[in-house]
Amino acid sequence: MQRQDSQDAPLFGEDDENTKLRKSIIRHPLASFFHLFFRISAILVYLLCDIFSSRFIVCMVTIILLLSCDFWTVKNVSGRLLVGLRWWNQVDEDGKSHWVFESRKTHNLNTTSGAESQIFWLGLIVCPIFWIMFVFSTIVSLKIKWLAVVIMGLVLQWANLYGYVRCKVGGKSSLKSMAKNYLSVQILKRAMKKTEGS
Repeated sequence: MQRQDSQDAPLFGEDDENTKLRKSIIRHPLASFFHLFFRISAILVYLLCDIFSSRFIVCMVTIILLLSCDFWTVKNVSGRLLVGLRWWNQVDEDGKSHWVFESRKTHNLNTTSGAESQIFWLGLIVCPIFWIMFVFSTIVSLKIKWLAVVIMGLVLQWANLYGYVRCKVGGKSSLKSMAKNYLSVQILKRAMKKTEGS
């Protein structure tokens, strides 16, 4: 696993002074639109397919195509443009698979927008939650024919989420240590606000 040193793009909910100045700027409106379009469309088609079509195969193919387009768009386009992150798998001469997690290396403060970063991370985090709920509701309602579709939705969206979180926190650092660090920073921020307010 490799990770290049870089200026970090802000996670959803994080603000620094430069981000506050650039918060409302959307530099890549087309990438921002398609980052959300395919994933929201797949969710809507899944929820509304019984209303519009009684043919399971048509609905299933449509959802899988939307999920595939979303996976490709997020992995190859919106991740690079909106937050300066990318990940991929490469196989070396020995046939071993290596995951590569990369962040944009730049000193230009205008490369990422706070608004785009929030759109990216919000879409990346919220949509897999819907697919988790769909998996459980499919099992509980015994709609077993939909199970493969919702599992595919969960896997594709979870793969992008996992890849970009690894890009953000570093390819070699563990997610457990990242969560501990995040919680300690949040507790420290709250303690500082309470002491300032007193």
